[in-house]
Amino acid sequence: MVAQANPSTIRTFHIVKELLIAAPAEVVFQSVLEPHGPLQPLNLKLEPWPGGRWYRDLGNNAGHLWGHVQVIKPPKLLEIAGPLMMSYPAISHIQYRLTEQSGGILLKFTHRAMGLMEPELEENVTKGWGEILEQIRAAAESRP
Repeated sequence: MVAQANPSTIRTFHIVKELLIAAPAEVVFQSVLEPHGPLQPLNLKLEPWPGGRWYRDLGNNAGHLWGHVQVIKPPKLLEIAGPLMMSYPAISHIQYRLTEQSGGILLKFTHRAMGLMEPELEENVTKGWGEILEQIRAAAESRP
């Protein structure tokens, strides 16, 4: 039997979202470190130090590695590199950059990815990050 290889296309995407959050930088940064929206039920854990894992904990030493903390500079910057939700040959880099602005903190979120990704992934991921960022805003603005 001879196995046939299906030709695959390497795809890329680059998502950038910005939102102004009416809360102190420390509160916004803490909110970024917590799972929100569609991520909440996944039991994601983030080890907030350089090299720390971001992973889905399924218990009994089972799970899914989403990435590693590449850069962390509280309360201004968090970068994570890894496959994220993709269980195929792909790599992502996400960045949360917090900048003080009049009226609050500007949160600039960037997600760049490349690999053997499904064509509809970018649309789904763009929608998901939008929901997550809005919930980060709500969480940060509701804290005392």
